Amino acid sequence: MKKYIAEFIGTLVLVLIGCGTAMIVGCDPLQGSGYILTAFAFGLALLTMAYSIGNISGCHINPAVSLSMLLTGQLKKKEFFAYVGAQVLGALAGTCILALVFSSNGTPDMTGAFGSNGLAGVNDNAWIGLLVEIVLTFIFIISILGVTSKKPGHGNIAGLIIALSLVAVHILGIGLTGTSVNPARSIGPALFALFSGNSAPISVIWIFIVGPLIGSVLATYTYRYLEK
Repeated sequence: MKKYIAEFIGTLVLVLIGCGTAMIVGCDPLQGSGYILTAFAFGLALLTMAYSIGNISGCHINPAVSLSMLLTGQLKKKEFFAYVGAQVLGALAGTCILALVFSSNGTPDMTGAFGSNGLAGVNDNAWIGLLVEIVLTFIFIISILGVTSKKPGHGNIAGLIIALSLVAVHILGIGLTGTSVNPARSIGPALFALFSGNSAPISVIWIFIVGPLIGSVLATYTYRYLEK
């Protein structure tokens, strides 16, 4: 149970810090300060949690990561579903906190989307958006598998490398899809956006569930082949 509580807390923090920063500073690629701040907010949130709960649950805080761990035999099926459930609940809780904070103090949320993902950067082309999410997740997951492998073994800096890889994929992807690479991170904000009257994020949510999961599977089997 402690592992699942840790995953709940970790995903809550990721969404709270990452999506909250996006809501405050915006993510216009032509005005790079907010764009870069949001990318680093997600990375720093992951870094903080990696060194806080990593020794308890592994700090997946992402169903795509948990799927990779399932495929490599590091999670059992029951654990996988429990991890994913905790992650989605954590994302919902993180978005709920954002909704309460933003509604109470008047902090501007320009889109009413709670930092959710979309396809504006790829001209609303769902298939290009799906491709972007597959590729970005592939990069993210293969970096995780590489630094957590017993050979060569990156030890105490593994969390830092993983966090920086998340920053990297956000720097490329924010202007395209908002960068999901994490179905739980997408589900929470999309549901709250729907409750707030913005149905756009939920209409494309399948992309941000399917894309990261496909990217995770491809990265896992590619790395297993390369490592042999």
